Amino acid sequence: MSKEMIQALDALEQEKGVKKEVVIEALEAALVSAYKRNYSQAQNVDVEFDPKQGDIHIYAVKEVTDEVFDSRLEVSLKEALAINKAYEIGDQIKFEVTPKDFGRIAAQTAKQVIMQRVREAERSIVYDEYSQYEDEILQGVVERRDNRFIYVNLGKIEAVLGRQDQMPNEKYEAHDRIKVYVTKVENTSKGPQVFVSRTHPGLVKRLFEQEVPEIFDGTVEIVNIAREAGDRTKIAVRSTNDAVDAVGTTVGPRGARVQAVVNELSGENMDVVQWEEDPADYIANALNPAQVIAVQFNDEANDRSATVIVPDYQLSLAIGKKGQNARLAAKLTGYKIDIKPESEVEFVDDDELPEAEAEVAAEINDNADAATDAEATPDSDAAAAADDADDAKTAADAPDSADQAPVTPSATDHPAQA
Repeated sequence: MSKEMIQALDALEQEKGVKKEVVIEALEAALVSAYKRNYSQAQNVDVEFDPKQGDIHIYAVKEVTDEVFDSRLEVSLKEALAINKAYEIGDQIKFEVTPKDFGRIAAQTAKQVIMQRVREAERSIVYDEYSQYEDEILQGVVERRDNRFIYVNLGKIEAVLGRQDQMPNEKYEAHDRIKVYVTKVENTSKGPQVFVSRTHPGLVKRLFEQEVPEIFDGTVEIVNIAREAGDRTKIAVRSTNDAVDAVGTTVGPRGARVQAVVNELSGENMDVVQWEEDPADYIANALNPAQVIAVQFNDEANDRSATVIVPDYQLSLAIGKKGQNARLAAKLTGYKIDIKPESEVEFVDDDELPEAEAEVAAEINDNADAATDAEATPDSDAAAAADDADDAKTAADAPDSADQAPVTPSATDHPAQA
């Protein structure tokens, strides 16, 4: 070893991020391994490294005994006292046994151990770096594919995209740039392994955080996401600020924000609904764009099921294509949803009518009352006209009280005469 080796270790630490101490430890282990190969003994070997001069010395550690049974492990008290009179039985003495020439096999062994330690250090660095990106979005480049995985280059590591994590409406070609969601990072015997996904609901959440500042800073909160990747997603949002409209903020002006997410997911439809604390209102919102007349719950305890009543002409819309709308609404709310048309329901409580339906019913009642009043108007007007005529005739026959009444002078009218 020399100062040039120290400089090489410093350069290795800067270029690959492998700490010099790790490499030095690997060198020491390599020298022990080489010594064991040459001398078939390594239990009592100690390696010392000089970080300033770059020198390494190998010592055989021997114990001071009265009688020597194995010269490789023990030294007699007489020999120890010849070295230093302070030695006693049981002391440890180091004898330098640094080989002048390790030979080809010994050097190859040292090289293999060093390379192994360097690889392990690099793997540890990569694992520590990418483990912090778990549940986050990274952008990568499609490198290649085989029967099981698509391999995405993330920079220092190649992530794997399994079949179940690939969107059915996407085709991945080499050199395509895609955004992926890191689902898991493992430190295996072959090195760190990163698993990514394009179908995980977390991908939708992170994309909205990138597009909507209010979601990123917590003003608008994503409560739940129900997704069928590549086709349709329902996302429930709520606002922590009464002055902020959660749905409008998420959709953005003219739908610009939600459209950016749709484009990133290759045209996947997005339904943004308002989360409500009342389960009935929440379920009604989750079935958007279908209109809901009422939501009735099962009275049995711990039975999270609900019957939703919709207008007959809205039944197919509420169920959706192949039951997709109802299925996603059930995932979003956590309730088992049974949808029935209005014509099959005998009775619906007025309290369960939504505000919009109540307004419609009130308007119909007002129109009916107005029609009834219109029918009664002619007779009422004729009677009122006859009463007015009789009053006018009576007023004409009666004398004018102001003209015919006698006037009696008073003292106040003529004070002089009084």
